[in-house]
Amino acid sequence: MSESKPKNIIVTGGAGFIGSHLCERLLNEGAHVICIDNFLTSHPRNIQPLLSNPYFEFLRLDLNQPFDLESFKELERFRIPFHGIQEIYHLACPTSIRKFDQFKIQTLLSNSIANHSILELATKYRSKILLSSSSVVYGPRQEQTRLFKEDYLGAVNHLTPRGCYDEGRRFSETMFETYRQVHDLDIKIVRLFRTYGPRMPLFDGHLIPDFILAALEGKNLVVYGDETFTTSLCYIEDVIDGLYRCMAATPGSGPWNLGSDEDLRMVDVANLIIKMIGSSSQVIFKPSFAFLTSLGLPDIFQMKELGWLPLTRLSDGLQKTIEDIRANKLILTTLE
Repeated sequence: MSESKPKNIIVTGGAGFIGSHLCERLLNEGAHVICIDNFLTSHPRNIQPLLSNPYFEFLRLDLNQPFDLESFKELERFRIPFHGIQEIYHLACPTSIRKFDQFKIQTLLSNSIANHSILELATKYRSKILLSSSSVVYGPRQEQTRLFKEDYLGAVNHLTPRGCYDEGRRFSETMFETYRQVHDLDIKIVRLFRTYGPRMPLFDGHLIPDFILAALEGKNLVVYGDETFTTSLCYIEDVIDGLYRCMAATPGSGPWNLGSDEDLRMVDVANLIIKMIGSSSQVIFKPSFAFLTSLGLPDIFQMKELGWLPLTRLSDGLQKTIEDIRANKLILTTLE
């Protein structure tokens, strides 16, 4: 493919919170974007504005089932047999907090069969391929280790109720690294830490959007845990910029931690949202979900080497998220 031709790029999980923002960024960069999703934990409204873009195409596919990319007539304009697929961002994996138990088998399959499908596709087209992994590969937060470096081996109990996801993410990384060793693929592994911003699902235990919606309605803001529950939060635009930089990095580099290294008490974030909205809401505490745990913080030195930093201030990111939920509150609450 000549340098003048747009890249053909696949984004799996492209109708999700992070995936839909990534699709937008890639379209703005002039790429042809093929978005693959099955709407298991995502929503069509996230990509609705993109459907009229001639450089964008959506395929509703389950990556756990066999498929032939070149058999889809809607992709003919991308001339895949001639131009191939240059990049694949693999984000597809169920991440529902409240429905975690409901999707355990799908999570297992996403972390094995779906990986195989997309890695075989990358092998066929010699595509660069990025795995959106997770900070859960390091295991629970350790008192003696404030920041996890990428060479930390982690300690994950694979037999817990969370094992299908936590160990699944570790196995996903193993699959990608093995394909690099055997097929000489240019793979990128990015371990995402907690991300927030517009389009996060509501009513699913995701703290920031649920905090905002509750504050707008004058209801109690629920922290799942106690006053000591802390986590890091990185705004979606910063995360998308990080993913883009990782894909462009030198072959053989990584893996990378991608997130904020600032530790935040969730009760403080909740109270900040109440103040920003001018709400009369109160903060209350409830038992945590299995999928919602206190994770460690990322050492982001390697991302800094790529010229990346989380630039969005918490108050600015929250304001953008509040404005999005306020503007779309009626349709969001009726569609859930």
